[in-house]
Amino acid sequence: MGAGHDHGHAHSHAPAGGTATAAYVGRLRVALSITLTVMVVEIVGGIVADSLALVADAAHMATDALGLGMALLAIHFANRPPTGNRTFGYARAEILAALANCLLLLGVGGYVLYEAIQRFVTPADTEGGLTIVFGAIGLVANMISLTLLMRGQKESLNVRGAFLEVAADALGSLAVIVAAAVILTTGWQAADPIASLVIGLMIVPRTFKLLRETLDVLLESAPKDVDMNEVRTHILALDGVEDVHDLHAWTITSGMPVLSAHVVVRSDVLSAIGHEKMLHELQNCLGDHFDVEHCTFQLEPVGHAEHEAHLCH
Repeated sequence: MGAGHDHGHAHSHAPAGGTATAAYVGRLRVALSITLTVMVVEIVGGIVADSLALVADAAHMATDALGLGMALLAIHFANRPPTGNRTFGYARAEILAALANCLLLLGVGGYVLYEAIQRFVTPADTEGGLTIVFGAIGLVANMISLTLLMRGQKESLNVRGAFLEVAADALGSLAVIVAAAVILTTGWQAADPIASLVIGLMIVPRTFKLLRETLDVLLESAPKDVDMNEVRTHILALDGVEDVHDLHAWTITSGMPVLSAHVVVRSDVLSAIGHEKMLHELQNCLGDHFDVEHCTFQLEPVGHAEHEAHLCH
């Protein structure tokens, strides 16, 4: 004997009819347009001024553009309706896009670090004045994009990936400007590869943090703000509940946490209050204490777990 129930209650997660990222599709498009424009400007500027730091920042912007494009493509797939074979639809596409962004960032970070070391071995004559101009254009553009993505990065791993890329770009543009100012005032050409090293070292640690969060979703770890021991304790504290097993919580995509559990309830309690009231109590219990969007419970009488174990064999 079992009863399943799916519980959804209002939270500031995904908007109705979409994932958490979908609410920011317009801002992602604007950020993509800005990024592509500045990327071209910095490539031209880097070539003209012979600045590795500027070219490195442009290369990072190229990955930003690709990452933003993948984020937008992921939104398109994530909002497609569920099917018989894909019961959660394509929501996980957003997480796969975030993972791809991480791999791109790691590749770019490694490339920038390598090229910076090479520039120490073979110094170049960087034009400081032009580098400052192009670096300033990049910095202003990045600050605009950061403002557009600030709110969304708190709600979506996919948007956070884009936000971190743009943030690293903003810091990179600042490093470019500082290095160019040093070259312009002192003639010390090593400032350019040093700035490139700074850009590379800014990229890698942030990427590893995002990668860890993304892998947690793909490995179906419990959401970071849900303590499974506390969930179990709250369920067991309900009158008539004898045990809880097969308790699982995971995240489909940003803004879509899911929880399921088999709850063992005394038969006399189930007879007295009924399955529906018991389910309501479970829903209210978790709804008051944990930010889980979808909860599915199977109510079982004492001894049913042994019966399930027998069937499995």
